[in-house]
Amino acid sequence: MKHSKLYFLFICVLAYCSINAQVENKTLIHDGNDREYIVYTPSDYDGNEPLPLLFCFHGFTSNANLLMIYSRFNNLAESENFIAVYPQGLLFNGSTHWNVGGFTLGSNVDDVGFVDVLLDDLVSEYNIDESRVYSTGMSNGGYMSFLLACQMSDRITAVASVTGSMTPQTYDACNPQRIVPVLQVHGDADGTVPYNGAFWSKSIDEVISYWSSHNNCDEEADLYNVNDSNSLDGSTVEQFVYDQGSNCTSVIHFKVNGGDHDWPGAWGNMDINATNEVWNFLSQYDMNGLIGCTTSVENEISNLNVYIVYPNPSDDVISINMERIKSTSFQFVDYNGKVVKSGIIDALNNQISIEELNSGLYYLLLDNRALEVVKL
Repeated sequence: MKHSKLYFLFICVLAYCSINAQVENKTLIHDGNDREYIVYTPSDYDGNEPLPLLFCFHGFTSNANLLMIYSRFNNLAESENFIAVYPQGLLFNGSTHWNVGGFTLGSNVDDVGFVDVLLDDLVSEYNIDESRVYSTGMSNGGYMSFLLACQMSDRITAVASVTGSMTPQTYDACNPQRIVPVLQVHGDADGTVPYNGAFWSKSIDEVISYWSSHNNCDEEADLYNVNDSNSLDGSTVEQFVYDQGSNCTSVIHFKVNGGDHDWPGAWGNMDINATNEVWNFLSQYDMNGLIGCTTSVENEISNLNVYIVYPNPSDDVISINMERIKSTSFQFVDYNGKVVKSGIIDALNNQISIEELNSGLYYLLLDNRALEVVKL
């Protein structure tokens, strides 16, 4: 994903002095390669308090220093008290890259292994809050963040992609071991990573659908129109919020209508600031989900669907009175523990035919609860 020539203009506009003790250029050896990365620590860091860590991955053909300059995550790291790390990709056919499949097929670089080892080194050198390790990136760096969500969910808390997506290889092999909150920022006129996908890249709708389903979020998003504060940037923003996921998690998508392959707030759309949106989203979570999420018994009970079966007993059809419309699967289990009927119901399609069942007592399994149903 080649960056716009505007990047070089913004180097001049956004450049700031980085020659201080807070910015360190480092190297480790992995798979026989010298792997470079930049670490920014806030000026108040003394090692006594564990800090969150944010991995920031550059785009295809780009580099860690350039991403550090235009994203300005260091400014946020200073004010919000976290450690920012900018890994550097190796060359593939003459271009810096992250090996995510798709447009990098043929690369033999183990970037996931590199990040795993890098995180070990960072934890040994700095006081890192390992329950709050995040990943974000631009373009190829967004693809890399999704790859980490799929393959390192035991260590990566939440991810955010700006103009990235998932390759078919990442998507097909994705196997997260836990719920992973996701933020996606993408323009529908992106000429580099197509919004509607390509043979080498999944569409943004597919990516959002995958993660909202995996996180057990609401099937329908809440839609918000972001204030068009800059009418001269040629684009507007809609925010899609898939809420009510497990552990109070969400999947959020900022769709930039008319937006190209840009980092909003630096160039392109100026109605949102991608850097701020990324941190505001990611920093809400630790490995247990939304920080401060209520998990009391009372809260769990209040979120359960209430089911009433009628008529019961019945000889042909039963109806399930459901408080929530969200669909759920059901199973009929006989006295011997054998599943004799299964399907899906919701509040709008809540009738189940039991005419084919033999007379007797059955257990109707719904949401890990068992309701007794008598077939006449």
